[in-house]
Amino acid sequence: MPRDWDAFYRESEGEKAPAFSVRAYGPLVPPGPILDLAGGLGRNARYFLQRGHPVVLVERSLEALKRLRGIPNLALVELDLEDPKAPTHLPQGPFAGILMSYYVNRPLLKALPPLVAPGGLLLVEGFSRREALRRNRPQSPFYWEPYELLTPPPGLLLRAFGEGWMEGYRVFAVYGNPRP
Repeated sequence: MPRDWDAFYRESEGEKAPAFSVRAYGPLVPPGPILDLAGGLGRNARYFLQRGHPVVLVERSLEALKRLRGIPNLALVELDLEDPKAPTHLPQGPFAGILMSYYVNRPLLKALPPLVAPGGLLLVEGFSRREALRRNRPQSPFYWEPYELLTPPPGLLLRAFGEGWMEGYRVFAVYGNPRP
C-alpha cells in the first residue's frame, strides 16, 4: 500500500537536517544548479540554497510543494517518479549536483548520468536491506541491497561509498561525472 505522502507532510513540523551524504559531500559539488529528486519538504534543497545553488525540487506530494512555494531560487516540479515515463519528464540538465535521498528507484538512477554536468556529483543515500528486515518488510524493493551502490550508473564513477552506519541501516554513494 503506497504511503499517503500528502498526509505525512501535513503532519510534519520543523526542518530536518540534510542527509549525511549532503552534509559530507555537498561542499564538493561545483557551482551550478541542483536537482533534488523526491525532495519532500526540502531539507537537502535548503542546504544547497544556503550555499548559493539554484535548486529544482521534484516531488509528487502537492502538500509538500504547497509548503515550499515562494522560496527564492527554488523551482518546484510536480512529478510522480514512480511513473515509468518519469525519466523522460525530468528537468533538463546539466546539473552540478543531483540528490536521490531516501528514495529508491533503480530505473531512474540509471537514467540520471546524462543530467550530471562534467565534474558534477550524484549523491544517493537510503536505507539498507537490513533496515527492511528490521521493519519486517523483507520483500520490499525500496531498500538498497548490500553493496548495490558500489556499482555506479553507466557513465559515472564511484567517488565515495559507505554502508552500515547507524547499526547497519544506512547506505550512501557519491558518483561523479569525470570531466571530458
